[in-house]
Amino acid sequence: MKDMAKCEIWFLILMLCGLVVEAKYMVYNTSQSIVKGKLNVHLVPHSHDDVGWLKTIDQYYVGSNNSIQGACVENVLDSMVPALLADKNRKFIYVEQASPDHHLFLCAFFQRWWRNQSPEIQSTVRQLINSGQLEFINGGWCMHDEAATHYIDMIDQTTLGHRYIKQQFNIAPRIGWQIDPFGHSAVQAYLLGTEVGFDSLFFGRIDYQDREKRKIEKSLEVIWRGSKSHSSSTQIFAGAFPQNYEPPSGFYFEVNDDSPPVQDDVLLFDYNVQERVNAFVAAALAQANITRTNHIMWTMGTDFKYQYSHTWFRNIDKLIHYVNQDGRVNALYSSPSIYTDAKYAMDESWPLKTDDYFPYADRINAYWTGYFTSRPALKLYVRMMSGYYLAARQLELFKGRSETGGPTTEVLADALAIAQHHDAVSGTSKQHVADDYAKRLFIGYKQAEDIVSSSLACMFIHAHSRWCPGLALSYSAYCPLLNISYCPPTEADLAPGKKLVVVVYNALGWKRTDVVRIPVVNKNVIVQDSTGKEIESQLLPIVKASIAIRNYYATAYVGESPTSSPRYWLVFTATVPPLGFNSYIISSGKQAVAASIPQSFYKTDGSQSDVIEVGPGNLKLSYSANGGKFTQYFNKRNQVRRSLEQSFSYYSADDGSKDAYKDIQASGAYVFRPNGSFPIHPEGKVPATILRGPLLDEVHENINSWIYQQITRVYKEKEHVEVEFTVGPIPIDNGIGKELVTQIQTDIKSNKTFYTDSNGRDFLKRIRDYRADWDLQVNQPAAGNYYPINLGIFLKDDSNEFSVLVDRSVGGSSLVDGQLELMLHRRLLHDDGRGVAEALNETVCALGKCMGLTVQGKYYIRIDSLGEGAKWRRSFGQEIYSPLLLAFTEQDGDKFTKFPVPTFTWIDPSYSLPDNVAIITLQELEDHTVLLRLAHLYEVDEDKDLSTKAIVELKRLFPKRKINKIKEMSLSANQEREEMEKKRLKWKAEAPSDSQDVPRGGPVDPTKLVVELAPMEIRTFVINLGQSLPAPGG
Repeated sequence: MKDMAKCEIWFLILMLCGLVVEAKYMVYNTSQSIVKGKLNVHLVPHSHDDVGWLKTIDQYYVGSNNSIQGACVENVLDSMVPALLADKNRKFIYVEQASPDHHLFLCAFFQRWWRNQSPEIQSTVRQLINSGQLEFINGGWCMHDEAATHYIDMIDQTTLGHRYIKQQFNIAPRIGWQIDPFGHSAVQAYLLGTEVGFDSLFFGRIDYQDREKRKIEKSLEVIWRGSKSHSSSTQIFAGAFPQNYEPPSGFYFEVNDDSPPVQDDVLLFDYNVQERVNAFVAAALAQANITRTNHIMWTMGTDFKYQYSHTWFRNIDKLIHYVNQDGRVNALYSSPSIYTDAKYAMDESWPLKTDDYFPYADRINAYWTGYFTSRPALKLYVRMMSGYYLAARQLELFKGRSETGGPTTEVLADALAIAQHHDAVSGTSKQHVADDYAKRLFIGYKQAEDIVSSSLACMFIHAHSRWCPGLALSYSAYCPLLNISYCPPTEADLAPGKKLVVVVYNALGWKRTDVVRIPVVNKNVIVQDSTGKEIESQLLPIVKASIAIRNYYATAYVGESPTSSPRYWLVFTATVPPLGFNSYIISSGKQAVAASIPQSFYKTDGSQSDVIEVGPGNLKLSYSANGGKFTQYFNKRNQVRRSLEQSFSYYSADDGSKDAYKDIQASGAYVFRPNGSFPIHPEGKVPATILRGPLLDEVHENINSWIYQQITRVYKEKEHVEVEFTVGPIPIDNGIGKELVTQIQTDIKSNKTFYTDSNGRDFLKRIRDYRADWDLQVNQPAAGNYYPINLGIFLKDDSNEFSVLVDRSVGGSSLVDGQLELMLHRRLLHDDGRGVAEALNETVCALGKCMGLTVQGKYYIRIDSLGEGAKWRRSFGQEIYSPLLLAFTEQDGDKFTKFPVPTFTWIDPSYSLPDNVAIITLQELEDHTVLLRLAHLYEVDEDKDLSTKAIVELKRLFPKRKINKIKEMSLSANQEREEMEKKRLKWKAEAPSDSQDVPRGGPVDPTKLVVELAPMEIRTFVINLGQSLPAPGG
């Protein structure tokens, strides 16, 4: 025994001596590259930095308000640079650009950090970028949402980031990285993927049932063809991660993370190199078993990680060193670009994916379809500002971009781009963060309003606006609270000799006739056109309930109580040229024209048995006075006649209290989980007021105490129904949250099939309780059939199409054949456990009291003959997105009639864009070139007349300016399109294309300057314009 003890002592001594030899400064070999024939584990260091969520953008950047979340983006970027410099093999990717400084505080993250760095640090960062150690992925202002965003906003925010990166670093991002949005759209794949020059697109969230099937089939990585119009020409390599966008379990290395670090110092206890290597290899092999080829990617990071980058890189260095010494798999520092190239080099054919990845559920009873509607007021505000920004950029170009530090549209651009973030317009941030988004939009709007006001005033004096003299006019441009009848410029009592000039601007590329509504205090007013001729108008009373809402919300948002109360809506028809304005004069006087057509008021008490016909034009609605509802839709022009009935109901929000503890799931900001549906029956007989007039008929209904106003309008010159709703506060006094929906029922036999738009662009076919990619196990028949709607939803049978268009992002479905359902408002009392840790219970405080949010909005209904509905959906959809912009000024006497330019158009007065083309961007850039985007509005085979190639004549679009040079660019305008096409990887799919690619428009001849657009094609140009033609007499 003594001899054995001596041996043990000598063994320990020898071991310690050996350890002393080994315990020295280690140089870890991190230089490994791809090894052919081995499983290659691509380690991708990243930090996902939300542009607002639990904290505001500013709080996230500086690291304040850490009682909510310990997150500081400045720390991430500060510590990243020295960590990369310490080893040339280390890599890091960064995503969220978020805006540079435009004289205000609307900036965050990389650009904010960049402008605060010394020239030496900036030089170092450029070197890191040039060497490939630091790579910009995605490259937009933010990682935008894919459900509640409009495609124009998605393009704009991506363009801001891509052009900034190009200007600063002369590079173009080539990888899409949408790792956190809650489902993924077809438009993202082909438009914000292939068309911006991306070679691949990676994301983290797909339905849990879909993910499990794809793991078995090794089809998490696919070729995604998001466009049926462009088919294989816009396909992209797309990969869903096996488990969200985080590392495998046990490989988190932030300072406070609980994963064991790689402890390789043999002088210390807990030496675990082999244990860590074994865990690494096991996790790698598990992922390899569900992935094609010998390349897998590990996303080494998650939300707000790398605040202390060294802790991550130190452990990854060790893993690479020891795993490669072990030799079973090959580990390397990598990036999504390197991984994409490795996959492409395998020359594989990949499974084919069409349609999209909506709706998304992360487990049973947890469909993330509530956020399609969450925070409906913010969603409307974003949409309003988006249309306003489109028009403001046009007017900024017409007048000329300020070179003297004056106001520009850039602040609004920043705010709108940030608002596209997947926790902003989605409605899934904390309340104080949602307030911050709205505040930034308002500040941006105020600067843009100055541009709009001065541009219109300038052009009002002289059409050649760049020679604009000193202005004597003052405009109040736009009334953002016009929807609640608050518009101070129109509420002045017009004394004799005073006139209100209304300038109506049309941002669309075709002539437009629409109805203008403004609140006035006096019924004795007349409307004249720009020639002084009185035009037909109509007065509609503003009901008391509307005035109460107006006063409360105007006080809440403006900060002071209104000083006047309008009594009427003044309604008149405006006809406005494309990209131009027309002027109308409101003055006191007796209506001569309208008085010749009597306006009638009809009140029901709900007891009459008669059916009342509503509508002064071709469209007639039958209203049952006894039933208190519409019963029939009839269009005299095309003889379309179908039953039509509208109703309300609400879903009781499940609080999850009956679930097992580990499965608790409540309805919340993200998740829609109903616990029963309850029709809303009117409280007693429904009284209705029917207002008839020469321009439109209105039916006013009070449903109950919280749906106390619904107005249905039928216009003389339009063939659709407009429904305006005012709902809220949703009652919660019984302790149960509620999700309010409206259903519109017809007798159309839709056979479980309906169609919803993808970000306002393509329409996708949906089948109730069905998924094309897997056998759906239905556990939530309502929530699991909800889809995002930005433009509209429709269904059809062998005879007719029934369409509903919306004014903002909402959730909707067809849960019953012939019926369409929209969710209008949500008020909830429980958090859904997805991180926001706050119930979606919006309140507004004003006049000494706080109330739940009241929401006002509109949707539009039309029934067409089969094959005819697309014309309305596409053309009127553009009008909803780009409403007429109104500006106001008061004038004395006849001064108005002396203005030389009462009407104006930027384009050739005899020209109009084709009916199937829209201008979605017309903007003067910093270098005074012009960014122009033209979009074909129709898909292949969508319309027999308009799903054809379209022609735009640029010489007639810019008649007053010579086009010196034109370059066609990628969609995000950061590289020439020809260059992008040459670089783009051409992937192979296992399944052949089921349709031929539609030929795109040809190159633009620099002499003819004619642009061709194929169906669903968007073309982007940067144009160098010469000076304007000389002004007359000048």
